[in-house]
Amino acid sequence: MAFEALGDTRVVVLNGARQVGKSTLAKLIVDRSPGARELYLDDPAVSAAAEADPSAFVRDEGLLLIDEIQRVPELLLPIKSEVDRETRLDGSC
Repeated sequence: MAFEALGDTRVVVLNGARQVGKSTLAKLIVDRSPGARELYLDDPAVSAAAEADPSAFVRDEGLLLIDEIQRVPELLLPIKSEVDRETRLDGSC
């Protein structure tokens, strides 16, 4: 279902209880998507980079997995801004 949602939705959130496989599912999707990047905010260096420049952190041309986003809530507005700024050429979401 998450993979299908990426076909017509710019941002997909996997939300649920701990230890139910959200990160595993996201990783499977990234592994099937050439050029995708994955960022894990439970890594202190990655979190520090996100906090230092949230707008640059979320800027990406392809699929971007951000795991544990609740650790850096300052990323939410830059994600919204990036999605609003960047429209797809094919006219989809």
